[in-house]
Amino acid sequence: MHRPHSEISQGVLKALEHYRSAVGPEGLGLYADEEGSWWTLDAEGWDAVRHQLHHPHRASVHLVDASAEQRRYRFDYDGKRLGAPALAHEPGAVSAVAFWLPAEYLEAQGPEQVRALAMTLAGPLPFCSGHAGLAFNGLLDKSGVKKELLPWLFRHPGLDIPELDRYSWTLGTRVRTISWLTFLGPPVLDELGGAAALHARLSWPGTRVEAMGGGRAVVTLGAFPEAGDTEAGELLPGYRELAQALEPWLYQAPFQPGSGFTEEALRRWERRFLD
Repeated sequence: MHRPHSEISQGVLKALEHYRSAVGPEGLGLYADEEGSWWTLDAEGWDAVRHQLHHPHRASVHLVDASAEQRRYRFDYDGKRLGAPALAHEPGAVSAVAFWLPAEYLEAQGPEQVRALAMTLAGPLPFCSGHAGLAFNGLLDKSGVKKELLPWLFRHPGLDIPELDRYSWTLGTRVRTISWLTFLGPPVLDELGGAAALHARLSWPGTRVEAMGGGRAVVTLGAFPEAGDTEAGELLPGYRELAQALEPWLYQAPFQPGSGFTEEALRRWERRFLD
């Protein structure tokens, strides 16, 4: 969201309440304080979270399930003071929010229920872009983790590696990747000519484009999220078609030495639906 925290905090809080209701009382059990220590998310803890979200300029909120190590459920929000002099040297900075669900939730509730939840969460948010789909979630900053993931990432292109803390400083209004649900808002959707114009460019069976109001839309690629398998010839043609339509607006991350990728591997992964 290319908006300052002050403009979106109420929408984020509303989305969090929807998420909390969906995952149930056992879904979220701990919150992080400013020093990164985890505390029980009881009534007092929720008061602390709301206090953070009501800060007039800035908020950083991290919630996980009762086991901070498993992290099956997680909520992360980084609401920045965009437009402040301190961020003048960060033109690509955005405010961003992420919601995690374990694969077991998808299996138990079914893809339509997960899609409905994603739509509900996105509803109050003035997003430029957003994504919902299969992903490797966990301690990706641990030494050696990304190196272990690389073969699986290239074999299963439908699996994402969302790193909110890193991307939210450089993403700007571009589209970070292609997912089962790809949410689009201004300015990209405007430049595409709107939801109807985008729909006219997509012909793969099962692809849906749905307008959401406020100059926003969601593209759904099939009835359920797919990982794909390049070794089995499962190349996700619907994902590739959408990537080709959005190529001029797709994000290219700045290369960071020590990030777990070589620059060549990073570019190859970013273009996995294009080349």
